[in-house]
Amino acid sequence: MIITRNILFKNFNKKYSSSVNSKLKFILGKNNEILNSLKSSYRYSYSKKFVNKYKKNFSILRIIGMGGSILGTKAIFSFLEKKIKKKIIFFDNLLPKLRFNNKKKILNLIVSKSGNTLETISNVNNLIKKNQKSIFITENNTSYLRMLANKIKAEVVDHNNFIGGRYSVLSEVGMLPASLVGLDEKRFKQFNNLIKKKSFINSLVQNVNNILFFVKKKKYNSVIINYDENADDLFKWYQQLVGESLGKKQKGIFPLISTMPKDNHSLMQLYLDGPKQNFFTFFSVKEKDSNKIMNSSILSSHKYIKNKKFAEILNAQKKATEQVFSKNKIPFRSFEILNRNEEVLGELFTFFILETILLGKFLNLNPYDQPAVEMIKKNTKKILMNS
Repeated sequence: MIITRNILFKNFNKKYSSSVNSKLKFILGKNNEILNSLKSSYRYSYSKKFVNKYKKNFSILRIIGMGGSILGTKAIFSFLEKKIKKKIIFFDNLLPKLRFNNKKKILNLIVSKSGNTLETISNVNNLIKKNQKSIFITENNTSYLRMLANKIKAEVVDHNNFIGGRYSVLSEVGMLPASLVGLDEKRFKQFNNLIKKKSFINSLVQNVNNILFFVKKKKYNSVIINYDENADDLFKWYQQLVGESLGKKQKGIFPLISTMPKDNHSLMQLYLDGPKQNFFTFFSVKEKDSNKIMNSSILSSHKYIKNKKFAEILNAQKKATEQVFSKNKIPFRSFEILNRNEEVLGELFTFFILETILLGKFLNLNPYDQPAVEMIKKNTKKILMNS
């Protein structure tokens, strides 16, 4: 099925649910800041003039953040790597031996909703120099990073208070860095078009209904079979979205990422013949440019790969795996991406966000909070204060 001009989609099966459709209509009809950020009418807390002020004045963009403050941006930059001419460096973990010495023109972008993220504060302390240009994205509240920004006379962009990190990719958090490297923020905003498409709505509703059925049958593992290395970060974003939104009250879906074809040689045996607690998502991109087999080096035993592009071999492996899954009655859906651009990423972000919110509502969970994680933050602070 073609759900947009960019996405060919094969669903788990044709399970449709009027109750899921009704719940979707209810959610779409409510005023929701997260959904508002997906719309073309969303108003950013920065201007075009602000973007132009910095756009051409750096050689290296360093983005510092954790979790939802950075995963969506990494997904964008990895997936659209060939469109980006600037050098981008991400700091999204706490590295004990962090060093960075480069005399090129640097722009720092520091992202933290609360402004008090411990790892971000630690990295900022080691990385930022007084003579560098820096932009902070954080809530308009009193916080460590907001005070630091004021102290070093850095620019501050307000993070929308009502949008949690994992849902923030199409707000200031993802769109400001995208704009700074020359991507078209308007093309990411596909929500308004998608909710008018019957094919999109039907696919979304069927997906949610199928996943609810799997959960009822104790299939809790959502395994991504990814044939596009540039989409690994997209699925790390998806991993947080699903894990943090739905992992509550002893419920949840466990999102796992398998990178193909290398995992054919390690995990595929388990997927095919191990415990039946999984459902799968196949993902591939139809590449226009691809390396080709060098015919002069091929022995006669493998002449069937002569003149073949690497993309053709990958596609054959994906089709073969889907055929084996079908034969073994292993549940899967399949995305084939026809164009690598801002538009398709906006469509995928919108699809997965709506799917996750709907699943949360049907599992009687609040998909917007993460109470268990807050306990670790409090305990970490207590240990550091007493050591």
